[in-house]
Amino acid sequence: MNRCPALLIAAPASGQGKTTVTAGLARLHARQGRKVRVFKTGPDFLDPMVLEKASGAPVYNLDLWMGGESHCRRLLHDAAGAADLILVEGVMGLYDGDPSSADLAVLFGIPVLAVIDASAMAQTFAAVTHGLATFRGGLRFSGVLANRVGGAGHVELLRTALPNRGIWRGALPRETDFVLPERHLGLHPAEEIADLDARIEAVADALELTPLAQLPPPVDFPSIEPGKTGACPLAGVTIAVARDPAFCFIYRANLDTLRALGAELAFFSPLVDAGLPEADAVWLPGGYPELHLDRLAANRALKDALHRHQAEGKPILAECGGFLYLLETLVDTQGHRAEMVGLLPGRAIVQARLANLGLKSVELSEGTLRGHTFHHARAETHLAPVAYTRAAKGYGQREAIYRDKRLLASFLHFYFPSNPAATAALFAP
Repeated sequence: MNRCPALLIAAPASGQGKTTVTAGLARLHARQGRKVRVFKTGPDFLDPMVLEKASGAPVYNLDLWMGGESHCRRLLHDAAGAADLILVEGVMGLYDGDPSSADLAVLFGIPVLAVIDASAMAQTFAAVTHGLATFRGGLRFSGVLANRVGGAGHVELLRTALPNRGIWRGALPRETDFVLPERHLGLHPAEEIADLDARIEAVADALELTPLAQLPPPVDFPSIEPGKTGACPLAGVTIAVARDPAFCFIYRANLDTLRALGAELAFFSPLVDAGLPEADAVWLPGGYPELHLDRLAANRALKDALHRHQAEGKPILAECGGFLYLLETLVDTQGHRAEMVGLLPGRAIVQARLANLGLKSVELSEGTLRGHTFHHARAETHLAPVAYTRAAKGYGQREAIYRDKRLLASFLHFYFPSNPAATAALFAP
């Protein structure tokens, strides 16, 4: 049994300031000398980048559907054994989704802090707080933080409206210095926000004046049976992994899974590298290729290297942005067109509106894998899909899966811990 103070930061909806508050709390406690471990609920690549910057420690995702309860328990238990504080950022609204942030909080007994954008509220703030706290039995409600308040009078109005003022955890002002910039798919990647450190420090300074500067109550995280070790089916296999600003959507747990399977990872950049590392397989994860069209198009040497890799019959896994990169052409939202790798026939067009979103699974010859999709692009190809994804709860738009020899490509972002054996089969020579 590992015991550690923990808090889940939730909200009534998206856009309330969960990431800002979680990052500020992580930085506040880290600069007080505490070891802070942060998790993100649900499938997300961008928020963890900011939270890693804030905490100075790796950030993993907790998703009860993609990874399963045992996987999440193991991550929390291990973190609790090494940390002084665990913070979990929720997803969407507290009760949104199935499983929801509330499901995670109740299952693991983590107290919940509600962050509410109070910029356009008065006494209704208390009603929303009451609903979040009492909607579901068994939820440990820790308190509420008012975000984007207008001044001292506004703060007092919000605080005194609460039937139980003991749950008041303070307020953050409506400061532009706190705002984290966004674009399609979510926040900007952390490395692209030049003043990110200053923004996080400003939030931490404000939170230092609230009761949240104190540690939350401890939570027991029971030990569980260790995961199966067994053989390492990818022992001796080197996987070339694209990682740069164009291909940055990578779960840390995916890298851990590949290493646990015995693989050696060699990272490369399609933006700047003239060739592939010596590798038995290639993984092209998602990201923002549409924001780097000209540089990707100009790197003919790397495109030629991918063609040679494919001709040699070696595995390639291309997810979302990686899939777009392997098509013949890619068109951005401004209509700018560029030539991509051309390993797959057809083109993709990035549009302003969302094309698909949701948790998905797919049955492949290697086994069933789970993951999620979230993209604004549509692909046009004459290739016949070899499979289609299935939505987690039986509803939602499916995604096509394409295969050409050892190349597998789709809009699906795979979560490798959902089926390590199937993952190994995808990359095995």
